[in-house]
Amino acid sequence: MDKKNLILGSLFLICGFGLLYVLPKQHPQVQPPPASAPATAGNATAPATTPGATLSAGPSAAPVTTEFAALTKEGADAKVVSLSNDFIEARFTDAGGAILDIAFKKYPAVQGQPAPYIFNQLHTDPMLAFTDFPGLDRSARYSLVSSSPTEVVFQLVLENQLEVTRRYSIHAAGAPLKEGEDPYEIRHETTFRNLTDQSLTLPRAGLSLGTTSPVSAIDYGQYLNVGFYDGDKFHHTERSQLEGGGFLSSFGVGSRAPKPFIEEQGTVQWATVKNQFFAAIYSPEQPGIGTTIRRVELPPMIDSSRANIGISGTARFDLKPLPAKGSETLSGDFYVGPKEYKRLVSLGKNQDKVMQFDLYFFSRILLSGYVSPFLLTLLHGAHSIAPNWGVAIILMTLFLKLITLPFTLAASRASKRMQKLQPQLKEIREKYKDNPQKLNQATMEVFKENKVNPMGGCLPILITIPLFVGFFAMLQSASELRFAPFLWASDLSAPDTVARIFGLPLNIMPLLMGATMVVQMRLTPTPTTDNMQAKIMQFMPIIFTLFCYNFSCALALYSTVNGLFTIGQQLIVNKYSKDTQLAQPTTAPLGGNPWKKAKNVTPKKR
Repeated sequence: MDKKNLILGSLFLICGFGLLYVLPKQHPQVQPPPASAPATAGNATAPATTPGATLSAGPSAAPVTTEFAALTKEGADAKVVSLSNDFIEARFTDAGGAILDIAFKKYPAVQGQPAPYIFNQLHTDPMLAFTDFPGLDRSARYSLVSSSPTEVVFQLVLENQLEVTRRYSIHAAGAPLKEGEDPYEIRHETTFRNLTDQSLTLPRAGLSLGTTSPVSAIDYGQYLNVGFYDGDKFHHTERSQLEGGGFLSSFGVGSRAPKPFIEEQGTVQWATVKNQFFAAIYSPEQPGIGTTIRRVELPPMIDSSRANIGISGTARFDLKPLPAKGSETLSGDFYVGPKEYKRLVSLGKNQDKVMQFDLYFFSRILLSGYVSPFLLTLLHGAHSIAPNWGVAIILMTLFLKLITLPFTLAASRASKRMQKLQPQLKEIREKYKDNPQKLNQATMEVFKENKVNPMGGCLPILITIPLFVGFFAMLQSASELRFAPFLWASDLSAPDTVARIFGLPLNIMPLLMGATMVVQMRLTPTPTTDNMQAKIMQFMPIIFTLFCYNFSCALALYSTVNGLFTIGQQLIVNKYSKDTQLAQPTTAPLGGNPWKKAKNVTPKKR
């Protein structure tokens, strides 16, 4: 039986290594839209009509279209104005009177090159352009009213009925920040003024949040989503929900065709479109009514054969009717920048929920929504001491090990005592193998006699797993670790691939992590004599290494340092812990009190 299990385990390991090679090449491809779809399908407007009729028609229905969003380019005659500070350079276009794109001066697009990362560089619409308001959308040309180092103003008059003024301002370079301000934030105000002598009903409008895409060739798009916060909960729509298909579609449940868009309804306190490390977040003063997400086909990435599918997002608003000669303003703050937890928290609008530390079910169960911010705060504290993020991870890990040291020491001693009890427990199992009730009763009495808690050895695992999952969740969004070097690793947020052998990546840090787990298991007393359990435990380091092999090397670095500390700790425990004597098996009947003094029944002498 053991040989069969060993063979099966080996086959599983071979399949696991094979998946490392096969999965990246056979990632589900998203089918392109039908050839009949027009090239300008990205503008999801209501059916064509005259601007005047649109203004008086009342709230428009949600756009109904089966077309996919398409990339657009600004015309050669478009007027572009730039505003910049120490952190961003924002370019504004008169096409839609909106934000063309934003460059992050502190974040390069490619490691080792000076060119900055540009958000919305490839797009369906400029950011904050109207998407469902014919006559005011990206095809409309606004007049540039004024421009200064910190502010730009556009204006357009629609059919001599409606004057629209769009004003944008950024934080001045070198100026001190007030509470709640951020240099990545842009202030937006759009004022609608009725030029007529009668009331004017405005159609429902959508503001583009921008277009985003995977940040690298190893990014499969699992971090792309559009979401909104309703004041209580963050709701999000992932890019994968637009791809169609799925397991049930093979049985006729659901469509296999990609979806052109998905609409979500709800109170929008703020809305976002984001990728793994960067986000655009619009916080309106007048809450919105929902969001729309569309899939966008982008040019393929270099060194990648996969389809490059991005997403665009829109926040929808109901505009109030304008009285005669009256005006109304749609305004808000537009943060476009890195997903830095401390920065988002300082905005004071719960925008840190964009980090989505508890995105997955297992991360919610293990309280990653609380553990991850705690770990990220510790990491920043360590980074204030050591300027290298890899060294900061080591310091943070050592600090966590010191905090949990009393628990792990107690668990190590419990495991050692459990190991010594195994011969006695084995005898009990053989003696009462046909009587589970007596077996359980006798086993518990042995534990009581020797003052051993059978769950004591599990305590370190119960502590380690939430920390590990919390650290994993933290790494999914922490832009601080992007392109952060450490030793041979050029990017702590990515696998530390140093070479490829027959197409398979050679990642050093996960292999070191697996080696420390093997050494740790050999040093730690095994609280079981069951051969099958022992075999499973021997495979655990290999399985865990495969699991973490293509994750960011920062996660493997954390686990490796954690394992090295545990190895040193176990060596000390094995060498200096006292070899306590076990209690002798009691002769009391099962169910009796082993500490109760036996009654003297010897007859008295006469």
